[in-house]
Amino acid sequence: MNIEITVNGAARTVEAEPLTPLLHVLREDLDVTSPKAACQQGGCGACTVIVDGQPRRSCLLPVEAANGSEIRTIEGLAPAGGELTPIQQAWIHHYAAQCGFCASGFVMAATAYLENGGTDDRDAIVAALSGHHCRCTGYVKIIDAIQAAARGESFDLEATAAGSNTTIKGVER
Repeated sequence: MNIEITVNGAARTVEAEPLTPLLHVLREDLDVTSPKAACQQGGCGACTVIVDGQPRRSCLLPVEAANGSEIRTIEGLAPAGGELTPIQQAWIHHYAAQCGFCASGFVMAATAYLENGGTDDRDAIVAALSGHHCRCTGYVKIIDAIQAAARGESFDLEATAAGSNTTIKGVER
């Protein structure tokens, strides 16, 4: 079956069985690798993408159900010119990721939350992230990052993360 989807602004046609998970089409057919194939049961959130403005677990979504949809992954978040979105900046500033495996799913869920009018209310953020799991962090920094982005805070990334105040092995400053 021919499936017509728009992925990160590019119209794509793929040949796939109707019940093939969107995750597999993105990763295997379109080489979009930010959605992670983790639990593949919808319970961890690592495969979250935005489909028509809503966060969806791509491992559970049959590609046929996405036919005609606009799909965004973390590769499609940054505006032209390579700047980071406010949530991506806050993620770096607040050190919200450790190993990074789950980060794209969290960032996509946070992006959808903020784009749909989310605020810096901690309980609302926790609800929006329900079902997303990280085995490295205590979630505090993730929530801090989303709250900061919701408040419209801006960050000097030269002074945080890989900036001049941080030493990274193999990188001269």
